[in-house]
Amino acid sequence: MKSALAILLSIGLFLLSACSGPKLEQLSARAEIMAFGDSLTYGKGASEGGDYPAVLAELTGLRVINAGVSGETTTQGLLRLKGLLDQGTPELLILLEGGNDFLRNHDIAKTKANLAQMIELAQAKSIPIVLIAVPQKSIFLSSATLYSELAETYDVMLLEEVLTDLLNTRSMKSDTIHLNDAGYLTFGR
Repeated sequence: MKSALAILLSIGLFLLSACSGPKLEQLSARAEIMAFGDSLTYGKGASEGGDYPAVLAELTGLRVINAGVSGETTTQGLLRLKGLLDQGTPELLILLEGGNDFLRNHDIAKTKANLAQMIELAQAKSIPIVLIAVPQKSIFLSSATLYSELAETYDVMLLEEVLTDLLNTRSMKSDTIHLNDAGYLTFGR
């Protein structure tokens, strides 16, 4: 099964590189990836080792740091990211933040500004970023437009519908806002 997942990951990376827009350079064999975010990064709803950073580490053989904190807002995340990036420089930052801001009805402009500052922190250290769009709070889930605006402004890779599609699939969720093992496995691919 692991080899089948590795093949799928390779195909997925090839397809991403074939798309127009920002490209990621190939990571070194000893690369360290930082998965930064809230409970969706932490892996709430998954069994131990079922979070997407753990899945990604297993599939790639790379070190993936799970820097997820349940309940975190972008204001808190901005402060925490500054400290983490002062301690070390990963080869790639996967940024998945904003869901708690939406759930708590925080000001969208402030959420966008916080995310922009996080991107700027990473770019100042020449760390490539994969930005993951979070669905906005509404009857029908769809990715908040601020993510595509940020991706365009800062020329970063955006995974726009992956999380939204998974959260729209009941069998992939542990509750109304978190994925289960199957969801994180699919997301980590």
